[in-house]
Amino acid sequence: MSKLAIVLALVFSPVAALSAYLITYAEYKKHFPDDLKRARKLSLNFAISTMILFIILIILTFWVIDHFLPK
Repeated sequence: MSKLAIVLALVFSPVAALSAYLITYAEYKKHFPDDLKRARKLSLNFAISTMILFIILIILTFWVIDHFLPK
């Protein structure tokens, strides 16, 4: 089951990060129209945080399922 967790984390984490980047960039572009470099930097930070969070959540979910649910 750990292989499935790794595959899911590698597939869905970048998708979530890309979505977070696009959404936050669109919003920050409205708030910082003169400084798009700042908008890109803030959006990239948010996307990286989202990717790390999704990887941790997926692996933690599979760990909990593997250890605490009856087989």
